[in-house]
Amino acid sequence: MLETLLVLNAIWFAMAFNVFSIRNRIFAKVLVPREHRDTPVFDVLAESGRFLGGFNLAFALLNVLLSINLEAFPTDAQRSILLWVFAVAHGSQFAFNVPVAIQNRRGKGVWQVKGLMLFIFVTDFIMMVLNLALALSYSY
Repeated sequence: MLETLLVLNAIWFAMAFNVFSIRNRIFAKVLVPREHRDTPVFDVLAESGRFLGGFNLAFALLNVLLSINLEAFPTDAQRSILLWVFAVAHGSQFAFNVPVAIQNRRGKGVWQVKGLMLFIFVTDFIMMVLNLALALSYSY
């Protein structure tokens, strides 16, 4: 189960790296309505995505390295700590989208949590739960 989750983490974080860093203008288009894309702020947002992508690349690499070197972290406590960190990484992405999703229900919100953003929102929640559940299982 651990190896499978590490691979899923690696894929998800690598996908985020791709969207934030490599396809950063597409990422910005998801967040910024068409009528506001000709402003300087759009370019700032697109470029700031590269910064976010770097963190996701590091998490992807860590998951790949862990999946091929699990013996480096042989104890349940070590594995639990790593999984807690991954749960927080996914969970923070989910948690910071919750207020925006709530605002959407009220007809407001900085960006729309629908389509691709809804997929990201839901997937981060699922990945958080999976990592947290496995972390807890290693804790007992």
